[in-house]
Amino acid sequence: MLATATAWLEKHAVAINALNVFPVPDGDTGTNMLLTMRAALEEIGNASQSSLGSIVQAAAYGALMGARGNSGVILSQLLRGIANSLDQKRTFGPLEFARAMVEASTMAYKGIIRPVEGTMLTVSKDAAQAAMAAAQEGENLLTVLERTVEEAKESVARTPTLLDVLREAGVVDAGGQGLFIILDGILRCLKGESIETKEPTEMVPAELPEEAEMEWGYCTEFILQGKDLDLAEVREKIASFGDSALAVGDERTIKAHVHTFDPGQVLSYASGLGVLSNIKIDNMQEQHREFLVLGEEAAKAAEEIEGIATVAVAWGNGLTRVFESLGVKSVVPGGQTMNPSTQELLEAAETLPAKEVIILPNNENIFLAAEQAQKLSSKQVVVVPTTTIPQGIGALLAFDKEADLETNAQNMEKAIAAIQTVEVTTAVRPAKINGIKIKKGQIIALLNGHLATSGEKIEEVVRETLEELGADQYEIITLYHGEDTPLQAAESLADQIRRWYSEQEVECIEGGQPYYHYIISVE
Repeated sequence: MLATATAWLEKHAVAINALNVFPVPDGDTGTNMLLTMRAALEEIGNASQSSLGSIVQAAAYGALMGARGNSGVILSQLLRGIANSLDQKRTFGPLEFARAMVEASTMAYKGIIRPVEGTMLTVSKDAAQAAMAAAQEGENLLTVLERTVEEAKESVARTPTLLDVLREAGVVDAGGQGLFIILDGILRCLKGESIETKEPTEMVPAELPEEAEMEWGYCTEFILQGKDLDLAEVREKIASFGDSALAVGDERTIKAHVHTFDPGQVLSYASGLGVLSNIKIDNMQEQHREFLVLGEEAAKAAEEIEGIATVAVAWGNGLTRVFESLGVKSVVPGGQTMNPSTQELLEAAETLPAKEVIILPNNENIFLAAEQAQKLSSKQVVVVPTTTIPQGIGALLAFDKEADLETNAQNMEKAIAAIQTVEVTTAVRPAKINGIKIKKGQIIALLNGHLATSGEKIEEVVRETLEELGADQYEIITLYHGEDTPLQAAESLADQIRRWYSEQEVECIEGGQPYYHYIISVE
């Protein structure tokens, strides 16, 4: 069943990747889920026993270690729930399957106090409810699966009615679509169908509701470490501070996240329970960064930190050289479209000759895998929540060779707060995001992960975006040009920026990154 589901997912991975909210050529949900399923299958092949319990446990472990991106980590949690439910079973029928689906959904939701509905979590919950209803009506396993798959499909179609960003983009949730395909593959296996000759299923169309607005507060994240922590109590308290609240962990370590208008109140409460680390607050007005110049002195400081090694995720020869020059001991290849697995990040940390390690994911979709590596490592590992390449570079410039691991992590997080990141690419499909209508083939710019500008020429889009972020109030503008951007074109754009901003220092560096013509750091 799992093998057929994986093969069926492989046929749909490209189409699932295309369900990216932003019309940029970096959708990777389908790829991440596929690689996670493949890791589960590989672990099953290595299992010494072939009982039901050993198979599901191997699948869950393999998926966790091979999980890539947020969708892959959530998928691994779904498989963990199934493994917990079927662990002591020798066989399973309709009711056991339904209970496993319910446990899978519960495990995936675990720790999310006010989950944002309209994601693969919602699809898992709706599918589980349909499975249980059919099983309780006395239906056979095939019928239970048919109703489960049908509800999953309908749930995917409803995701834009629950999540505004999907509605505006005119797409369904990619992770939910992937989960539907996996369940559909399992159903096809039970029906005895050969998927080798089957054409991929058409993607579920989006049910688009009326226009709606969304408001955001300060995104506050941290890790709380203490003794005898009451996870349920912490979850409830964190939820009282705002929206999109999450708390996962155990009595010793809790990872928390909440959207709030008063981050200080949240941190004050948490600090009274234990020691805080990995504190991240987005959209705050921070003061000046201490380290502004990318140079040899900062690189040397990073190299000389005794006992602490750094792991960074980057893609592109130029960016790899930049990180290595700043003292990174291990650069894990990855980024957009190619998220490294939990195991790859874990191995990078474990093989370094240091007891303390800092991981810079440099991509929001690598956070969960990095956090899983942190939990599994035998070393003291801190994940600094860098979401972009410029943030990763800025974090490294904040190293202090005299500081301990916790102080360095705090300094690095403070350093990245003031960095603005612009990513310039070409739209791969028409879309409407944040009220901006985009045509396929247009140049678009993302400002700190949010669509900012679209246009016909790179120069126009870059200038408009720089004006929007107020580049004249900053000191350094650095262009990292991609693998398909000629050096001459990059230097020409840098010269134009120097004319636009004569008071700022403008640098042009080879990045070699795919898909993005330019990654621009403004600091």
